[in-house]
Amino acid sequence: MIFKEKNNKTNVPNDGGLTTNDILKKVRRVEIKTRGLSSNIFAGQYHSAFKGRGMAFSEVREYQFGDDVRDIDWNVTARFHRPYIKVFEEERELTVMLLIDVSGSLNFGTRRQTKQDMLTEIAATLAFSAIQNNDKIGVIFFSDRIEKYIPPKKGRKHILYIIREMLGFEPISHRTDLSLAFEYLGRVMKRRCTAFVISDFYDSKSFDKPMQVCRSRHDIVAIQVFDPLLRSLPDVGLMRIADAESGAEQYLDTSSRKVRRLHSEYWQKRKAELGSCFAKASVDMVSVATDEDFTKALRQLFAMRG
Repeated sequence: MIFKEKNNKTNVPNDGGLTTNDILKKVRRVEIKTRGLSSNIFAGQYHSAFKGRGMAFSEVREYQFGDDVRDIDWNVTARFHRPYIKVFEEERELTVMLLIDVSGSLNFGTRRQTKQDMLTEIAATLAFSAIQNNDKIGVIFFSDRIEKYIPPKKGRKHILYIIREMLGFEPISHRTDLSLAFEYLGRVMKRRCTAFVISDFYDSKSFDKPMQVCRSRHDIVAIQVFDPLLRSLPDVGLMRIADAESGAEQYLDTSSRKVRRLHSEYWQKRKAELGSCFAKASVDMVSVATDEDFTKALRQLFAMRG
């Protein structure tokens, strides 16, 4: 490995010290953009891509010619001395969980925005799409520990609270442990849910097995957010880089073709390994760079499941 994504401190704005008014203004801007996207672009696609738990009991009515005899409610039939059947309808309501990576590497950004900025907009768009379909939505903020858990609820007020937390949250740790996040989801969610894991998926340890165990109970969807610098290292001479999670620093000679080539090869290898990991677990996954339009990635994701 030649290059693990680092935090170039000179390129990342420091959001520390934001006042309550600053955060509320950012919440409003995120709401205006993402609520509009969920209403105008994803309304129908979300509904068809993420379905409810199946059929739920609705009522009983008298048996009619042609009804399936397997649906007869024998208790009601015995009480009224006439055959009655159970009527079922689609159980549309979902519980949606957002597993949000808040580790230090998400604060990295070299173009229009940091990975954390894009992650927030993606999560907010999904949240508004969920409540428009009358789904409950909850959040797990994780690093290498469970930083915060917000239980699933409905409503705009709840969504705005989630967005406010995403914008102003200060994690205790800067490292990453995806296995812990999957294990916690399995413990806290007893009934089946749809979980969107939004992360850059930088984890020094394997998370394959915990994800596969979690996938056996829940519908898992992975959204990778990355900086375009990871794909292609620019020729800008000697570059000092600092690891946002460990704090370790080093220099890279980006004028070297070999360095740039090895860096690109590392990205391709890691991309292939992640793709294989998700495919083995039957987890749908899309990737989006911070200089790209994330709505295209979400449309691609919905189309996979349509």
